[in-house]
Amino acid sequence: MNANHTFILGGARSGKSRFAEQLAQQSNKSVIYLATAQAHDTEMQDRIVHHQQQRPVDWPLVEEPIALAEALQTHSSKDNCILVDCLTLWLSNCLCHATSDCWDEQKSALLNTLENLPGQVIFVSNEVGHGIVPLGELSRRFVDESGWLHQAIAAKAARVEFIMAGLALTLKGQS
Repeated sequence: MNANHTFILGGARSGKSRFAEQLAQQSNKSVIYLATAQAHDTEMQDRIVHHQQQRPVDWPLVEEPIALAEALQTHSSKDNCILVDCLTLWLSNCLCHATSDCWDEQKSALLNTLENLPGQVIFVSNEVGHGIVPLGELSRRFVDESGWLHQAIAAKAARVEFIMAGLALTLKGQS
């Protein structure tokens, strides 16, 4: 378990990113925003613009859709806080990557990296396991893999928060 890591889960538009941004500001460290989203359509472009408008303009932005562990290793220092938004978009990027073993390699790299990062990291992710089981193979794999990823991250994080309707429910650690 790493005392510097916080994991924030919630549904779409639950307030999880806003909560994560508030935690990052309260860290009193320099904050790096590590975005995993890719703007493949206008709806996602709009979502990205919305997020950009909500966070402080002085936070450096690192965009990394695939090599998350490598980006964390590059940018983590004891004096900073990295806000990763979001793990489920990263999962989608890896599952849809041309290389078939991309997800297994990237997930393993991330989980192996977490213990050794010197700085604070706040992970944001969508909880998708409360709905029905999807019909398609890729959709079912996405739900399964996100559930397994969330369990692994939650086990390694000192603090886990579930956000619903803008309210935080502490699942692990102190709020």
